[in-house]
Amino acid sequence: MVRKPLVLLITLCLLGVGWTSVYAQTPEPGSKYFSETGHNVKGEFLKFYNSNPNATFLYGYPITEEFVSKDGKTVQYFQRARFEYRADLPQGQQVQATQLGRATYVSTGPLDVSNTFACRTYTETGYPVCFAFLEFLDQYGGVTQFGYPISGFEYHENKIVQYFEKARLEWQPWRAEGQRVVISDLGRIYFDKLGEDPALLSPVKPLNNTTTNIVNLQVRAFAWKAVTLASDSQLIFVIVQDQNLQPVANATCNTVTHWPDGRKESTPLATNTNGVGMVPLSFTNQPYGSLIYVDVACTFSGFSANTTTSFRIWY
Repeated sequence: MVRKPLVLLITLCLLGVGWTSVYAQTPEPGSKYFSETGHNVKGEFLKFYNSNPNATFLYGYPITEEFVSKDGKTVQYFQRARFEYRADLPQGQQVQATQLGRATYVSTGPLDVSNTFACRTYTETGYPVCFAFLEFLDQYGGVTQFGYPISGFEYHENKIVQYFEKARLEWQPWRAEGQRVVISDLGRIYFDKLGEDPALLSPVKPLNNTTTNIVNLQVRAFAWKAVTLASDSQLIFVIVQDQNLQPVANATCNTVTHWPDGRKESTPLATNTNGVGMVPLSFTNQPYGSLIYVDVACTFSGFSANTTTSFRIWY
C-alpha cells in the first residue's frame, strides 16, 4: 500500500515539471506581454494594436505568438481578430485584419426586420444594419473597423447575430443596458477552422522579461482514493494554477473536511513550487456508505478561488 501514494506523488511532480516549460528569455523592448492569455505582441503587430484606443475590447487578447499560418501568411491570432503582415503593401498599411466574418460565415437564413427607419443600408453589399447594432457600429469605428455587413440578422448558436467582413456582432439580452452588443470570438473559431497547430495556443514567457501577472486563480482538488475502508487513511491533493494553467507556488489554502457526525476539521496548507499541496487524513469507524466531502479555499496575491472534492466510505 505504500507504493501507491509514492507513485502518485512522483507522477504529480513530473506533471508539475511539464507545466513550466523553459523558453529563451531574450529581452525585446518592442513587445508587450499579456498575462491574461500568456502571449506576446511585438513589432508591427504591436504598433497596429496600440493604434486603436479600444484594441482590447475590439480585438481581445492574443491567443498565439506571431507565426507563419497554414495559409502561408505571417499572422497572429487574437480572441476576436487575426492580424496579417503584408510586406507588399506601403509602410503603415502592412498590417491588415483578416476578414474573419467572410472566412467563417455560413448562412442560417435571414430574420425579417420591418422597421427600416431604424436601419442604414449599405449599397456596397446590400444589407442594412439596424437598432443597437447600428449604434455599436458607429461608436466603434464603422466599416473601417468592421467592414461592410455581409448578412442581415440571423440566428447562430441560439443568438441573434450579424456578420460583417471582419467581425460578427452578437445580441446578448441578458447583459446590462448598453453592453448587450458584443463582438464574437472569431479568432479562435478561424484558428480551428484552418487546422492550425493547437500547441501554438500554449502560453509562453515574456520576451521583455516583465513579471507575469496573475489575474485569476484556478483550484482543483481530488482524493487519492475514491472509496475507503471505515478505518483508513486518505490524501487530499490541491492544485493551484493561474489563468494560463501555470502552477502557483506559495498559495495559501484551507481545507475543511465534513465528517458524517457533523464534525468539521480545518487544515491549512501552502502549495509547493509545482502548485501542489496535500492534506493527510486518518479516521476510524466511519459509517458505511457515508460521503466525506472536503471544501478547499485558496488565496494568492489578492485573488481567491475554491472547489470541493469528496470520497465515500465503502465498507
